[in-house]
Amino acid sequence: MLISTLSIWSNRGNVNEYLLFPENFIDIMEHMSKEKPMSILQIKDLIHQYITYGEKEEETQTINAVNGVDMSVEKGEFIAILGHNGSGKSSLAKHINGLLQPTSGSVCLKGMDTRDHEKLLKIRQSAGIVFQNPDNQIVGSVVEEDVAFGPENIGVPTKDIWSRVAGALEGVGMTAYRSASPNHLSGGQKQRIAIAGIMAMEPECIILDEPTAMLDPKGRQDVLSLSRELNKEKEITIILITHDMEEVLLADKVFVMDQGKVVMSGTPKEVFAHVKELKGYGLEVPFATELAYELKKEGIRLSDAITTREELVEELCQLV
Repeated sequence: MLISTLSIWSNRGNVNEYLLFPENFIDIMEHMSKEKPMSILQIKDLIHQYITYGEKEEETQTINAVNGVDMSVEKGEFIAILGHNGSGKSSLAKHINGLLQPTSGSVCLKGMDTRDHEKLLKIRQSAGIVFQNPDNQIVGSVVEEDVAFGPENIGVPTKDIWSRVAGALEGVGMTAYRSASPNHLSGGQKQRIAIAGIMAMEPECIILDEPTAMLDPKGRQDVLSLSRELNKEKEITIILITHDMEEVLLADKVFVMDQGKVVMSGTPKEVFAHVKELKGYGLEVPFATELAYELKKEGIRLSDAITTREELVEELCQLV
């Protein structure tokens, strides 16, 4: 029922005109505003340069490690940034929480510009980063002390610190090891402790920079399962840096990098449909996608969206 009116200024003259709207118009607009996804990360035309030097300390070359990257990440998304070694993905990761500063362009996390040095502490509280080697990130001689290190450094009250430590260890399934020495843990367990240390800072975003590169298959699976659990159950935004195609299948959205640029983006299925292009960027695709690609070259009719063995088997069975 149209009963509400809104007075507007007419472009055709100095008179008021009136529009009719549903009586619940304001409620509708508020609902639409609440439903709209919130962007947690905005990267605009980001360039990061570094200079190489010769034997006599003369400048020899300027390299764009990140070259004109634009990216938007919504709150609660699971993002994978994919690329071969030297593609710029790790340099990009270090920009997200302000470890590196842009040569030009901008990176804004929760509306905070990483170029604003007064905001860097809040930025790093909001976005924690986990590196390849957990030994480089663990500083405590006892697990619970290591997890407490971050909150202590930002001035969290003592009683709150230990509450956070308990919650973080429970969240990564390491409560039983709180009094253990990190030196006695496996690689996968150490990486869980590194993630717990980030969680104790209560971030809204966790950046995982090739966190499984040094792990055995079990440790790798444990860390990936934990990452997905944190994303789905705690709604933490996950940004996974990787060159492993199987890991990419966990993501909601994928950005492919090459020579410092984002050259492709989309869902895993959308990206893996471009097998030839991915190979051109020095990347391999999941086994099922590769096999489907080769079968299609032999004339077998299969879809472009195959990413798992189960999907491949199902399509092949339909052809029998």
